[in-house]
Amino acid sequence: MKGKDLRIVFMGTPEFAVASLKRLVEEGYNIVAVVTTPDKPAGRGQKIHESDVKVAAKELGLPILQPEKLRDPEFVAAMQELKPDLGIVIAFRMLPEVIWAMPKYGTFNLHASLLPQYRGAAPINWAIINGEKETGITTFLLNHEIDKGAIIAQHTEPILPEDNIGTMYDKLMTKGCDLVVDTVEKIASGDYTAIEQMHIDEATLKPAPKIFKDDCRIDWTWEGERIVNFVRGLSPYPAAWTPLYLNGEERGSAKIFEVKFEAKSHNDAVGKITSDGKDSIKVTCANGVIHILSMQMAGKKRMSNRDLMLGFRDLDSYSMR
Repeated sequence: MKGKDLRIVFMGTPEFAVASLKRLVEEGYNIVAVVTTPDKPAGRGQKIHESDVKVAAKELGLPILQPEKLRDPEFVAAMQELKPDLGIVIAFRMLPEVIWAMPKYGTFNLHASLLPQYRGAAPINWAIINGEKETGITTFLLNHEIDKGAIIAQHTEPILPEDNIGTMYDKLMTKGCDLVVDTVEKIASGDYTAIEQMHIDEATLKPAPKIFKDDCRIDWTWEGERIVNFVRGLSPYPAAWTPLYLNGEERGSAKIFEVKFEAKSHNDAVGKITSDGKDSIKVTCANGVIHILSMQMAGKKRMSNRDLMLGFRDLDSYSMR
């Protein structure tokens, strides 16, 4: 059997899933429906927001399902009427068994890590934050546990020193398209051996939990290389940040997008800011100095250091800790 003979239900929400959906349609695969999250108000104006996957599905002329609850009898019945052969999930919600087990050949997920490492919601971020030299993508069959199904295929991708979450997201999104198509063909032909994630010492695994604002705060007592990786793993979004203090009182905050580290001994307090008033902003850390190359003051737009200091001439009166 060929992959294009399969009736496929595609499930996803963000941009990361859109690339694979478009590739499948462009190459002639039979997407019988797209399942995504319900529309919801977002932003300051609380305008109704459609998921990236819904926007793409509308453009592609595909049927769309947006269940509030995945166990809802109407949604389950709608899925059964589709008679799916295969389900594909990319960055969606946790599915109940009644849905993931429904397709004839099961449901597979595309995950942005080399499983079993970095199970969780933010695998690309955490791989960079932890200073990994490589990461990758994995397709695996869904089962009762999150990110623990049998592995079908993997692709390894190096993490370059200049990479951040933005560049790695794009690289893995693109490579994910190839892996998804390859996985569909493997399943259709039966020419694969799924590798169970069994007998793994959980203590050797690094998790990838969802990242919240408090998780993004820079600790200037860290060593420089750790700070660099931390900033890279959160840039450009959600962005590492730091409070700003003046005379010991918190006076705002700043997002930090790009830094470099200079190892050097010093006797200054960590978090001390040094500026030449032109384009150099340096902050002391445990074992040297962090050069801030791109930042954004709270309530302002992201700008170059030179432009920032035109309106913030006393920056070195502040500290970041």
